[in-house]
Amino acid sequence: MKTITAAAILRETLAAELTADPTVMLMGEDIGVYGGAFGITRGLLDRFGPQRVIETPISENGVVGMAIGAAISGCRPIVEIMFADFVTLAMDPLVNQAAKLRYILGRQASCPLVVRLVAGGGRGYGPTHSQGFAAWFVHTPGLKVVAPSSIADHADLLHAAVQDPNPVVFLEHKRLYGWREPVPADRPVVGLETARTVNRGHDLTILAWSWMAVEAAIAAERLAADGITAEVIDVRCLQPLDMATINESVQQTGRVLIVDEAPRSAGIAAEIGCRVFEASHEYLEAPIRRLTAPDIPVPASPPMEQLTLPDATTIAHAAMGLMETLQ
Repeated sequence: MKTITAAAILRETLAAELTADPTVMLMGEDIGVYGGAFGITRGLLDRFGPQRVIETPISENGVVGMAIGAAISGCRPIVEIMFADFVTLAMDPLVNQAAKLRYILGRQASCPLVVRLVAGGGRGYGPTHSQGFAAWFVHTPGLKVVAPSSIADHADLLHAAVQDPNPVVFLEHKRLYGWREPVPADRPVVGLETARTVNRGHDLTILAWSWMAVEAAIAAERLAADGITAEVIDVRCLQPLDMATINESVQQTGRVLIVDEAPRSAGIAAEIGCRVFEASHEYLEAPIRRLTAPDIPVPASPPMEQLTLPDATTIAHAAMGLMETLQ
């Protein structure tokens, strides 16, 4: 057992993948000498050289396109997009090519590509450096979408993503880079398609992912002090969803709160809520509730940004309101 940050365990995992498999390569802007915008690839250029850690021009479209070519040629590229917002410049190769190639080619080729996106708000970076876009990729058949919250999951799910024959969008929340947790060395193998039960409870289910799962766990501790036991499920894999774990929890508790820091309209919370209702409506004791950011750009002002994003306080408040609501 060791205590480590998400940034450090990601760096260790990337190094381990490069060491174990000569077909693995890293691509991205400033990932070499500079070590990446958030320091995740620091030192890897010196260890593995410019043929494995490839500095690219400032062209997200070109980087992802080059990575797709490498992937279908037998390599396992891992692309870093320094802010998730910039992936908009690479939507054509990612959505129209990587996601569709296995289908178009009749499974004669695969595209084992991982695109790491630095996502989320809470750091005062403003409206064009704080988005997540997970819902866009969830809506794209052919892509898998992962958003870890625990430190161990950053390593385990990244390893699983690299091994997967399909393109995987890997969302790393920037607030988690400095977050520390103890990580057991002998932890079980984690697959891409499973949710994680963070906290057991019987009064309501809280569904969250990425940084919101951390806030939800803190909220559950506060609710416990008031005699409310919340079962917190870290969804962690947004496509495909582990609806078996989610529905099992909801059918036990009868109440569900879904937390997402992305804007409310057409979000992942709505999709999960609909699926829960379809499968478990007869078990519900109160209406499904969503807690999200409002439909506005992420403010650059830190106090204003804080007001727009769900946190442990607003999650606990919403949960208590849900406990008082009858179907």
